[in-house]
Amino acid sequence: MNKIEISPSVLGADLMHLSDEVRRVENLGISWLHLDHMDGHFVPNISFGPDFVRAMRKETGLFLDVHLMLSHPLAYLDAYVQAGADLITVHMEADDDPETTLRAIAARGIKAGISIKPGTCPEKIEPLLPLCDLVLVMTVEPGFGGQSLREDCLAKIPVLQEMIKKTGRDILIEVDGGVKADNAAKVIAAGADVLVMGTGLFQAKDPKAVVDQVMGAAECVR
Repeated sequence: MNKIEISPSVLGADLMHLSDEVRRVENLGISWLHLDHMDGHFVPNISFGPDFVRAMRKETGLFLDVHLMLSHPLAYLDAYVQAGADLITVHMEADDDPETTLRAIAARGIKAGISIKPGTCPEKIEPLLPLCDLVLVMTVEPGFGGQSLREDCLAKIPVLQEMIKKTGRDILIEVDGGVKADNAAKVIAAGADVLVMGTGLFQAKDPKAVVDQVMGAAECVR
């Protein structure tokens, strides 16, 4: 059984005070940081690039969980690896062949993840699981923070767990989209190992209380 991790999404942080936000995450005892990268084509928004990862790497030793919402992630892998990403997750729905992309990530010596949008069934990624360290289940349509979690997407997690068991590999399941203190227990009970939290953590009145509630839920559920 994996330890529950919170991966705070920088999209929900105060971008004018990122150093302070990173320190706040570290002081909360969190060890991951989620960095969303969008190209304005795969999703209708544009965000950070490899230079942002490089800046974060200089700022912190946190595990950099890089989520590429790009149509053509293959072209940018070297830049993200050299910038200091610890894990790169790409989308099943991207234009580049996902198997080729996952093999390319692993060949560069870092962890590889595959993500599925709400409309993609989990069975589509089963052949790719032997190449994965993580599966990211999107519980909103990717592109913008602050959306509400789609609980119907949580039904994919038990299906993924059964498929993962067959591989004999320790593959983490991450959930991204609308995760907050009041639904974290439901997400953990469904089988998630990593919870991406953006506005639900950074914009909470008491972020420590959020972390305590999530970890308390993890203890009760697991």
